[in-house]
Amino acid sequence: MNYETFFAAAVDRLREEQRYRVFVDLERIAGRFPYAIWRSSSGPREVVVWCSNDYLGMGQHPKVIGAMVEAATCFGAGAGGTRNIAGTNHPLVELELEVADLHRKEAALVFTSGYVSNQTGIATIAKLIPDCLVLSDALNHNSMIEGVRQSGCEKRIWRHNDVDHLEQLLRAAGTERPKLIVFETLYSMDGDVAPLHRICDLAEQYGAMTYADEVHAVGMYGRRGAGIAERDGAMDRIDVLQGTLAKAFGCVGGYIAGASSLIDAVRSYAPGFIFTTALPPAICAAATAAIRHLKQSQSERARHQDRAARVKAMLTLARLPVMPSATHIVPVLVGDALKCKAASDRLLTEHGIYIQPINYPTVPRGLERLRITPSPYHDDALLDALCAALLDVWERLGLALDDRPLAAE
Repeated sequence: MNYETFFAAAVDRLREEQRYRVFVDLERIAGRFPYAIWRSSSGPREVVVWCSNDYLGMGQHPKVIGAMVEAATCFGAGAGGTRNIAGTNHPLVELELEVADLHRKEAALVFTSGYVSNQTGIATIAKLIPDCLVLSDALNHNSMIEGVRQSGCEKRIWRHNDVDHLEQLLRAAGTERPKLIVFETLYSMDGDVAPLHRICDLAEQYGAMTYADEVHAVGMYGRRGAGIAERDGAMDRIDVLQGTLAKAFGCVGGYIAGASSLIDAVRSYAPGFIFTTALPPAICAAATAAIRHLKQSQSERARHQDRAARVKAMLTLARLPVMPSATHIVPVLVGDALKCKAASDRLLTEHGIYIQPINYPTVPRGLERLRITPSPYHDDALLDALCAALLDVWERLGLALDDRPLAAE
């Protein structure tokens, strides 16, 4: 039997469905973000990255790099194994204390990625609650969906940000049954925000726990960069706050923060924590440096919001189909998988602009888009070049411009 035929057929199906993903070989340039070197088939070429989740450019910040180099020099490259076997490196202890302080929670637990922190965190928490009913927002990230699935608990999906539907499901479950509401504070493909206080009101009314993913908001919002929950004054109302170290903090890793009893239980029961090697000391030290800096500094957040607002205004004025977004995410609708990939390819090869196409299953079919994420380092000249390039690509591919009246019209 030729087993390779099964794998080849699986990849062929993705190609036929226009879902086959092609990676672009990039080298980020420290000190020159958002510029990168694209290792194309015709040789290296400098390009501008417009879709990085290193939202604030902290991956190149001198404090972050300095902390990483110093820790690697002192402690070496790796963590030495799982925390249960090799012990916990001290920079990791400091990082968890910093995360707990950021979210004003009693304790925090760091995982190897944001995906793992959701997947194993949700599954473990729900499993430890007898007869738990999990209520999950319809647009939750795959990591949350997998966490709910692996919990083995009964679940209900509530329509995205529809608190009336959530209340119907909570009422049907009754106040006596244990319940866990899982949702994101900021949804990364559309850029919309959850109604945090209304969700918390319902949780209190019907006796439910709350678990909020702040992955695309930590570092970005709030007085100290703790996220949307801090900005909206809801941190103390949410039982578990989850976040990442890989986006606005510019490193890698994920975490949950909450009551010390909950964190201790997850630490003691979660397979995704117990049986995997810990983050290296250098990564932990770098992440701690990023969090500490963004707790004090407002300049990165202010500049970032200015850049995002300018991009939205410029593209909207140019009649490009910018999808509504209340945050730093700037989605531009294409609505066709083939043309979305073609637009991305033309931007890269002809204009030196890298924006990855977002197709199904990340977004529903018919809502394919280019997801633009400005940073504090995208200056006005880069904004002008982006707008001109998008208009050129739109015209050459025959894509529709937005014919809705502008607000001032």
